[in-house]
Amino acid sequence: MNDKPLKGIKVIDFTHVLAGPACAYYLGLLGADIIKVESVSKGDAIRYRGGTSEKLSSKGMSTAYMTQASGKRSIALDLNTKEGFIIFEKILKNTDVLVENHRPETLQKLGLTTAYLKKINSRLIHCALTGYGRRGDKENASAYDVNIQAISGIMNLTGFEGQGPIRTGAPIMDYSVALAAGFAISSALFQRTKTGKGSFIDVSMLETAYTLMSSTIVDYLYTGNEPKQRGNAANSRSPTAGSFDCKEGLISLGVNEEHQFHNLAKMFNKEEWIDDKKFSNKLNRKKFKNILLDQISNILMLKTAQEWEELAIKFGVPAARVLSLSESLNLEQNKDRSFFHSFDDINLKVPTLPFRVNNEKNHSPDTPPYPLGHNTIEILEELGLSKMEIKSLEDKKIIFNNT
Repeated sequence: MNDKPLKGIKVIDFTHVLAGPACAYYLGLLGADIIKVESVSKGDAIRYRGGTSEKLSSKGMSTAYMTQASGKRSIALDLNTKEGFIIFEKILKNTDVLVENHRPETLQKLGLTTAYLKKINSRLIHCALTGYGRRGDKENASAYDVNIQAISGIMNLTGFEGQGPIRTGAPIMDYSVALAAGFAISSALFQRTKTGKGSFIDVSMLETAYTLMSSTIVDYLYTGNEPKQRGNAANSRSPTAGSFDCKEGLISLGVNEEHQFHNLAKMFNKEEWIDDKKFSNKLNRKKFKNILLDQISNILMLKTAQEWEELAIKFGVPAARVLSLSESLNLEQNKDRSFFHSFDDINLKVPTLPFRVNNEKNHSPDTPPYPLGHNTIEILEELGLSKMEIKSLEDKKIIFNNT
């Protein structure tokens, strides 16, 4: 795509770990020029942890880091020095978006207050990602994905009754926050076309968790009914929505509406269910759910999960096999959508975006993940620094160059 949606937008990625870097990565996939600013000592901490390859982690290129590091340029600066801070200031003066996920008190110590940033660049969109958002008694509390899953209540909702709390198997909070921040930044960029002014965006991980639980929370606040762990049963509380054993494998059914139940009955060759008073409407199906579930369970054991899934698609029944990650990644659907982008020379595949603009095949990164400081010289030259000035900064260890 020659004219990507965010082409011409410059973004400073002053973030670490997963949520912040993922947000900047998504913006880069849409065409923004991403400059990742890291410390000269070791850079983003996630470079050295996360994933199962100790060899890659020891080199500062862990799989957790590389997941959202493509399509970015890396500059390593010591912001605790006057010269390093001045360079960062120069970059910020010509930037559209600053994405950062530091505690407010950390930014205060660095001198990067909201007022200061607005003063040096009135068009700057400053997006701050924190565990709990600005204001409140937890404003400066550190938080990771697992902490937010714990404090939000998600862990207490996950699993089977009596077996929790259980953390979800993937860092859903980090990536949800990244998407929320990307949405907010896109909105702020559009607003700037009308006002000519930048803005401050305050993204809360905790509130993102609450957003993911919206319908559960509203039900609790309205009814006072404390939500319980429901295992693999759907939130619809329909007896025909959940996971069921098959002759081989598990199938997840999502039969919630009347027409879907009729389709299910036809698929099972049990059209008499449609007129059976016990099953003829939603209330009766709940009342006689044990009888219905016994019959469904017996029928499902006659075929494999894959066979049932194929029939379900044919009959218009919402259903899917329960797969392992490796099985899911091998789905033919993934080949047709090109969601993953391959860097064949380094044997790396990375996710792109879960949407396409203008029928694009995918929104993929232009460059692979770079080592710490790979683009330091290039970026400093763009700022107008001479070779002698750059050499002096390198000698003083104010910058780190790895080219």
